[in-house]
Amino acid sequence: MDLNGKRLLALDWGEKFIGVATYHVGSDPMILAWGRLKGGSFEDVWMQLKKVLEDESIDDVIVGVPFLTDGKAGSMTHKARQFLNELIKVCPLRVFEQDETLSTFEAEERMKRSPRYNFQVNLSEIDAVSATVILEDFVRSHGHTQI
Repeated sequence: MDLNGKRLLALDWGEKFIGVATYHVGSDPMILAWGRLKGGSFEDVWMQLKKVLEDESIDDVIVGVPFLTDGKAGSMTHKARQFLNELIKVCPLRVFEQDETLSTFEAEERMKRSPRYNFQVNLSEIDAVSATVILEDFVRSHGHTQI
């Protein structure tokens, strides 16, 4: 799949917060941690997300789905997939699933190594950083190495 010129948005779904990252392939120099949405009912999340999709002129949405480290599905896998399936029903854009196993761990490690986060895990930004990891994995899995 050719992603050139596409405006992508990744979601790190969680019950309380949903991390958001964006990337305009071929234009943005890097994937950007956009922020986070407040979790809750699907309808509440969709109202917030719809605005972001319009404001950012998004083409494709990527939803991170976590698996256990042995590759099996756990309770969060099922909940994230339930969100994904609801999103597919209402979103007029293409929606993709991306394995996000250990994305939060990777986000924590990045924050601990970064002066931007004062070399600490910032819980108010961890979801967005996790979404950047998900989006990086998605973009790389489609053959794009310039992120």
